[in-house]
Amino acid sequence: MNKAVVIGAGLGGIASALRLRAKGYDVVIIDQRERLGGRAQQFNKEGFIFDAGPTVITAPFLLEELFTLFDKQMSDYIDLVPVEPWYRFVYSDGTHFDYGGTIEDTLERIKQIEPDDQAGYLGLLAQSEAIFDVGFTQLADKPFHKMSTMLAQVPALIRLKCYRTVWQMVSAYLKSDKLRQAFSIQPLLVGGNPFATTSIYSLIHYLERKWGVHFAMGGTGALVDGLEKLMKEQGIEIMLNTQVTDLTILDNQVTEVHTNAGKLACDKVISNIDPKYLYRNLIPSKQQKLSAKIKTKHSSLSMGLFVLHFGTTKQYPDIVHHTIWLGKRYEDLLSDIFDKKILADDFSLYLHRPTATDPSMAPQGCDSFYVLAPVPNNLSGIDWSVQEKDYGDRIIAALEKTIMPGLSSHIVHRFAKTPKDFEHDFSSVEGSGFSIAPSFQQSAWFRFHNRAEGPDNLFLCGAGTHPGAGVPGVLSSAKVVDRLINPVNA
Repeated sequence: MNKAVVIGAGLGGIASALRLRAKGYDVVIIDQRERLGGRAQQFNKEGFIFDAGPTVITAPFLLEELFTLFDKQMSDYIDLVPVEPWYRFVYSDGTHFDYGGTIEDTLERIKQIEPDDQAGYLGLLAQSEAIFDVGFTQLADKPFHKMSTMLAQVPALIRLKCYRTVWQMVSAYLKSDKLRQAFSIQPLLVGGNPFATTSIYSLIHYLERKWGVHFAMGGTGALVDGLEKLMKEQGIEIMLNTQVTDLTILDNQVTEVHTNAGKLACDKVISNIDPKYLYRNLIPSKQQKLSAKIKTKHSSLSMGLFVLHFGTTKQYPDIVHHTIWLGKRYEDLLSDIFDKKILADDFSLYLHRPTATDPSMAPQGCDSFYVLAPVPNNLSGIDWSVQEKDYGDRIIAALEKTIMPGLSSHIVHRFAKTPKDFEHDFSSVEGSGFSIAPSFQQSAWFRFHNRAEGPDNLFLCGAGTHPGAGVPGVLSSAKVVDRLINPVNA
């Protein structure tokens, strides 16, 4: 039969489905949502198009590979365009720092903030490249289910001082607090606190420098639509609005996947759902290895996300595609979110204006916006049914006072997604935005293994597995699964 069932149709699940189809498997992919993409959902409100999940595309070759498997060109399915600047950092004193372009562009902008940090930036970039060469080029698509693999990397990790946090690493090269904030923010893109996340994740900085930052015209939903078209062309069966309820496990093999639409026999199963949810709800304890039990019980989770969507009946041409709006507090605010798990009165924001690049994502003369605020996950006990409106009001007031004058009088189609929605819609344990946090003790071998710590024919991809969250991370996790599963008739 050689049938593979993929549970969860996020980008990691979609990539795994395509890779297994290229190996000759008969593939079916299942998701509980009404459309593919996992957290990369999209909403259309009377011509205002809102992406719900990832909005930054880096390392586009990882997407291109999926089309190359079938001798196709990605450009025939998806229109990826570069974004410039990559990010604009707006500080509480009203100044800003545009990041992107050439190294010379970046050095000139750094000079305007702190001339002495020009040399420091070059040192930071060199260190990020050295970590990238190990952490991404050599290891991102390699299996880490054997302790020996991890031990072999220890000398390189020590040599690169990966025991330091991202903040410690950045601070060793830069003096300006403004620049330290700008160049340490990357862990938040994958669910980590820069003051606790291993500097392995500083490779994101060089990854952006190497390939740039891109956007799919039509939004992330258009990217998912392009992948869906490819899957259908290759004969992959897609089952949406379908909930997986149980697994039949015999002789340490998953033999059937139970859903609310019936049972599916299988030879291989790939899980693209939150690993904590998988081990808590679908795999009996007696079928799990001790390592899975320990990780499921003790792994710390990433923060939650409050995502505010709205359209405006006017345009804001001074707002670039990606804006990082930083509040007055940085370390203390992150401590409130990650450690104290309290909803602070202040915040820092990621503001996404896709209409800066693709005007078709809103009616003529209008803009669509997505504002993301890191917040505590649901271990905080925050009642979002009470807090949602007030928190959104405060975000709008802050933006109106600073970079978007008159905002409140031009808003239409406002709605929000909270950690409660993440838990309900995506089976995300405690509403975490990125599954388990990317700390050193939760990376590589210490993360949930791509070869399940349970049934022999079960494999894991996605944010909670190696190498981690973010679009490059989940696409790379599918490459790891690809390495672990032999082609049909091999």
